[in-house]
Amino acid sequence: MTLTIPSAPGSSGYLDMFPERRMSYFGNSYILGLTVTAGIGGLLFGYDTGVISGALLYIKDDFQVVKQSSFLQETIVSMALVGAMLGAAAGGWINDYYGRKKATMFADVVFAAGAIVMAAAPDPYVLIAGRFLVGLGVGVASVTAPVYIAEASPSEVRGSLVSTNVLMITGGQFLSYLINSAFTQVPGTWRWMLGVSGVPAVVQFVLMLFMPESPRWLFMKNRKEEAIQVLTRMYDISRLEDEIDHLSAAEEEEKLRKHTVSYLEVFRSKEMRLAFFAGAGLQAFQQFTGINTVMYYSPTIVQMAGFHSNQLALLLSLIVAAMNAAGTVVGIYFIDHCGRKKLALSSLCGVIISLIILSVSFFKQSDASSDGGLYGWLAVLGLALYIAFFAPGMGPVPWTVNSEIYPQQYRGICGGMSATVNWISNLIVAQTFLSVAEAAGTGVTFLILAGIAVLAAVFVIVFVPETQGLTFSEVEQIWKERAWGNNSGWGSSSESNDMDGLLEQGSQS
Repeated sequence: MTLTIPSAPGSSGYLDMFPERRMSYFGNSYILGLTVTAGIGGLLFGYDTGVISGALLYIKDDFQVVKQSSFLQETIVSMALVGAMLGAAAGGWINDYYGRKKATMFADVVFAAGAIVMAAAPDPYVLIAGRFLVGLGVGVASVTAPVYIAEASPSEVRGSLVSTNVLMITGGQFLSYLINSAFTQVPGTWRWMLGVSGVPAVVQFVLMLFMPESPRWLFMKNRKEEAIQVLTRMYDISRLEDEIDHLSAAEEEEKLRKHTVSYLEVFRSKEMRLAFFAGAGLQAFQQFTGINTVMYYSPTIVQMAGFHSNQLALLLSLIVAAMNAAGTVVGIYFIDHCGRKKLALSSLCGVIISLIILSVSFFKQSDASSDGGLYGWLAVLGLALYIAFFAPGMGPVPWTVNSEIYPQQYRGICGGMSATVNWISNLIVAQTFLSVAEAAGTGVTFLILAGIAVLAAVFVIVFVPETQGLTFSEVEQIWKERAWGNNSGWGSSSESNDMDGLLEQGSQS
């Protein structure tokens, strides 16, 4: 069976020929419901990221040893990242072997167990063990949710739907600050903050019992009848037939390759090396430009700016989290209208400016200030601007791009590897931020992050292709073209011409 790229369902050529088959974000309640249910994994991710920043203020009050040790504070934060790193590394294999649905449910069980351990922790060391369990669950979920959503999404709205998972992440962060504020006057403050996180995991586990497996994973496992049953709930009859033909053709192509993929296989294939470098690079730069520094330590940063009240620090951080969620809503619209690459670059430009403002505010502020003063408020403004620019672009773009740039056979394992890079980068930033800020100064630290953001912009320009509106097959062809050139022998001359059109479309970013 020959796959003609421009007529693949969801491609720009296909939708030009059949505009009535184009789907909108709200066009299918079944797909949207699946997206929101899978996105609860993102909610867990975001809640855990945000809740520890407020809880840490009260953990220090309960455990004097934590208050006296920056290293122990960083370990409480970063142990979840160690778990997430391992969870993400294993998550790719779990996804490919057991499927997206079972991987999600496994993550829920582990996360809920970790929440219980944290809430009951008698000392900081048991708390650290609970953070590790929660991290394992978050790591698996961070791999699974974007891939599950992407594989169930029509390509013309895939970016928006995958970005919904990022909205759930930022919504979870906002929810965590609301929870933090609600429990500030309740006995056992931080135990409630951390224990409540198990509730969404239980809710998602129950909802996933009624959700289908990814149709693309079912096709890959030769369970075609089940896949077709899922697809019939996603597409009308005219497009359904084309989608089934397209998946069948992709399956035939997969059969020509090895059935099992190892980690080394990713690096032996030139086009896969290019794809993984772009995807993993985006994930690394998302963290090294400082986003989770802002989310983990925003109350602490606010206190560094001179606002010493725990309640005021949490309130100002709540505003930052609200802007994060609102910015992601903006990103959901623009990611399928402006494209991934242009959105990332505009986001990074704003991030650079915001980090410079933060740096200047900390350089200028007086150490003697107890009420914040002008430069204290300038620091808060810098935080808010940072989130306003980061959230629509560098928030959703790395996760969206990584959910769509790998072939079906590699999607689970490469998604897991790139998510692991994200968590390793996250761990490095979380484990070093306070120590670097104490050693070099907070102003210098934010200036370093601004320099990294400049490097990130260069990386996006050089290495990341535009994938807006492209099918998985079209994206795969882009990597073949980049790896082997126009005369690589991967396809016929007509396919090469088609490829030129695809690259021209991608370069319009």
